[in-house]
Amino acid sequence: MKFFKPDAAVFVPDGLAAEDAFRRVTHLGIGAHQDDLEIMAFHGIQKCFGSRELWFGGVTCTDGAGSPRAGEYASFTDADMAALRRREQEKAAVLGNYGVLAQLNYASAEIKDVGTGRLKADLVKVLKAARPEVVYTHNPADKHDTHLAVVFTALAALRELEPDERPTTVYGCEVWRGLDWMDDADKVPLDVSRRENLSLGLIGVYDSQVEGGKRYDLATAGRRRANAVYFQSHATDEAEQLWFAMDLTPLVRDDSIDVGRYVLGHLDKFRASVEAKIKKYWIRKR
Repeated sequence: MKFFKPDAAVFVPDGLAAEDAFRRVTHLGIGAHQDDLEIMAFHGIQKCFGSRELWFGGVTCTDGAGSPRAGEYASFTDADMAALRRREQEKAAVLGNYGVLAQLNYASAEIKDVGTGRLKADLVKVLKAARPEVVYTHNPADKHDTHLAVVFTALAALRELEPDERPTTVYGCEVWRGLDWMDDADKVPLDVSRRENLSLGLIGVYDSQVEGGKRYDLATAGRRRANAVYFQSHATDEAEQLWFAMDLTPLVRDDSIDVGRYVLGHLDKFRASVEAKIKKYWIRKR
């Protein structure tokens, strides 16, 4: 499979031919950076790990060159960091028993230049080759511009597919903004309680980040546990760890739905909920 960037690559941990590796994928993660998949799509990684029928596939869109760095990595050039993060992502694919990994190797600036259509074309190729049942990507209320460019491009790519080629479920997952604010009836709680050691190992693979100034290992575990505990105030916890997602499936099933209105509808519902509580409990002096 050829992608736009000449140094883009497909990695298959068990050595299966790439075409067959893509074909077996049932759960596909589309992330902006190396380690995004391991943070936001662990629900799929966990579900497929050790299964004979289910396979997780990953797509990392950027080259990792602009990653923050400190300590022993402080002197790394952008080229050094890109090469290192690429190797780290491959190590995660081996540890997580991924069916296939595609690293598209775009610079963040290229990702955000959505008008070129290059990333969309690459994602269409992956989606047609894999035909996954479930897709995990970033959520469209994230605060990271590169994440937003990826999710909106992924949605555009999914809408390029024929109806029978589209996945049955698409999740927009939290990373650089939590989704606790969403109405409980609307947000999707993904149970990520199992295989905690695997999760810690996958994030720990990214030593360039964890030891380089960003404790994603602690932050991810903390958010998962906080989500579970604070999800329901009047009930005991049904899961030890949760990761929240926005259901993007309607946007893929019906091309006529406006993406902006769909996302802002959740925000409007949140605002209305807060406003109603203020009116209910704030007593003004008369």
